[in-house]
Amino acid sequence: MSETSACTLTVLDVVEETADARSLILGVPEELGDRFDYRPGQFLTLRIPGAEGRGSARCYSLASAPGVDPDLKVTVKRVDGGVGSNWICDNVRPGQTIEVLPPAGVFTPERLNGDLLLFAGGSGITPVISIVKAVLAQPEGTVVLCYANRDESSVIFSAELRELAARAPGRLQVIHLLESVQGLPTADALAALAAPFAGRDAAFVCGPAPFMEAVAEALGRAGMPKQKIVLERFHSLSGDPFAEREPVPEADGDTGAAKLSVTLNGNVHEFRWPAETKLLDLLLARGLKAPYSCGEGNCAACSCRVVSGEVKMLVNDILEEEDLEEGWVLGCQSVPVTGEVEISFD
Repeated sequence: MSETSACTLTVLDVVEETADARSLILGVPEELGDRFDYRPGQFLTLRIPGAEGRGSARCYSLASAPGVDPDLKVTVKRVDGGVGSNWICDNVRPGQTIEVLPPAGVFTPERLNGDLLLFAGGSGITPVISIVKAVLAQPEGTVVLCYANRDESSVIFSAELRELAARAPGRLQVIHLLESVQGLPTADALAALAAPFAGRDAAFVCGPAPFMEAVAEALGRAGMPKQKIVLERFHSLSGDPFAEREPVPEADGDTGAAKLSVTLNGNVHEFRWPAETKLLDLLLARGLKAPYSCGEGNCAACSCRVVSGEVKMLVNDILEEEDLEEGWVLGCQSVPVTGEVEISFD
């Protein structure tokens, strides 16, 4: 999906999931349907209003599943001092509109008919339940879900998980870990829990950073290869991807500019690429609808592949070493190194 300018969606409903978590049900107009096609585990970027017209942006995972739920659903858990979560939980009501960027993110299985091991901590269940529902909608595929929470009252989607397990006997196993009962989950306890499932096709982990670190260590001890483990890492955005972007200067007479050839949606475009200009900024300024979401090197929505030449990334908080070896870079953080560069988004 390359059409990435903000869209205005209507809040159809607000669901109180727990005392401190709300789900927003968002309606997508028919004419925007293609732009909001998504994969299970992806997220939306929402604009949070600010004083004097200044806004901020926050990323929230989709708890809905494509082909299963008729509308989009994002679930937000209140965070102490959180600008976005508190504004949403306190202010958003049915009938309001919210500015949204199209779905993005790489926390999504390559295939949905395999056998997955999922770990979620607290509100980390949001993208995980999307994956659960998507797998169960296939003719085959099984899920083991280990879900950690403070206590029983803080379990988001508890009723929905029970219903899913009841409708798909033998395909969904839910293991609840409650701090009020078992204490905080340790790497030792998690390794023992994961050991019987280490041979599964992949593991997806989402939750607070210490929880994810403990799970990753536990899965390694249990014998699951690192390349099969996918962690969802969110970072608070420091900028506003909804704001109007700074103009990019023409580079026709710039001897320091690289010659760029970029393939996007099957079309090849050629530009002069100024040395200090980020690739995404250049493409948007030249009228191309290149994919992006956060614009800060955190989400991989703008990932593209270097076919020839060399670029440098100023920030990379998401791509793994294997991705880099295959030539993948982040368009929002890449500047040219060599005089000629060929890039493909396809």
